[in-house]
Amino acid sequence: MKKTSTRLADGRELIYYDLSDATVRTAADHRPLEPTVTSSEIRHDPLLGDTVAIASHRQSRTYHPPADQCPLCPTRDDRLSEIPDSSYDVVVFENRFPSLAGDSGRCEVVCFTPDHDASFADLGEEHTRLVLDAWTDRTAELSHLPSVQQVFCFENRGREIGVTLQHPHGQIYGYPFTTPRTALMLRQVAAHKRATGGGNLFDAVLERELADTRVILTGEHWAAFVPYTAHWPYEVHLYPRRRVPDLLALDEAARAEFPRIYLELLKRFDRIFGEQEPPTPYIAAWHQAPFGRPDGFEGVDRDDFALHLELFTTRRTSGKLKFLAGSESGMSVFINDVPPERAAERLREVASS
Repeated sequence: MKKTSTRLADGRELIYYDLSDATVRTAADHRPLEPTVTSSEIRHDPLLGDTVAIASHRQSRTYHPPADQCPLCPTRDDRLSEIPDSSYDVVVFENRFPSLAGDSGRCEVVCFTPDHDASFADLGEEHTRLVLDAWTDRTAELSHLPSVQQVFCFENRGREIGVTLQHPHGQIYGYPFTTPRTALMLRQVAAHKRATGGGNLFDAVLERELADTRVILTGEHWAAFVPYTAHWPYEVHLYPRRRVPDLLALDEAARAEFPRIYLELLKRFDRIFGEQEPPTPYIAAWHQAPFGRPDGFEGVDRDDFALHLELFTTRRTSGKLKFLAGSESGMSVFINDVPPERAAERLREVASS
């Protein structure tokens, strides 16, 4: 992997990640951009203990532009974009409309491919490994920022999810706090550790899941299953078999196997509802341990956390979506219409031959 860092016309950082060490990046951003102005504010909810980011500037972000005006395609001829060069392998840049910025963290965009009409599942294994290396590098870099406590790499795909740009891309958030979902996991991990005299909850969960009927895909270093308490109609959790706290701690064997496993999962998601359906909308979310020791979790170390990816879709059947209605949105109690056992069976049925 070759890494080349540059600056866009408004001062934001952009990094090219190339497969070939011989690639040279010299293109400049010639757009007449003013410096980016953001208004991100972090507010703490005293009743729930939640944190909310207020980011009013995002109201003016780019919304479903025509394909010939996509800001994530490479710059070609007189069509200037966020990527100055005429092609790229993988590129990461600071979001022009960030939810978090400055003392409130950082938001980055990850473009997986220059092909506007492709998807992550269309990438080859070598290219997928490059994306993994880019995620890992950005996790390392953002972890050194004083304003960042937790790094979250994720992909949203599909209009149904709320994506406003159709080009294959993901995002990376550097939160200045431990997210509520991670805090819940850490509390459960701490309680289990006390109750068992040092046992690890993630290890116990993985062992239980691998012994059940909802396993859909395994390798020497990775395992994927539909969880017993799946919240979403089709939800898969992907774990390294050796517990590590973050992407940085993956060994070479796990990194080498990941592309094959992950691409197969994404291809199965595209086949769940049949070839006549539009591409399956999904969210793919990496859960990593916070950096440092969050307040309130005495006795829990970073190494007690288990890196894992959660992949799920909001589509529950052909032509129908799972909406977060009264129980889910009002009380955070999910009601799943698809039994996890049936979801796992379906995900095995659509395996590549």
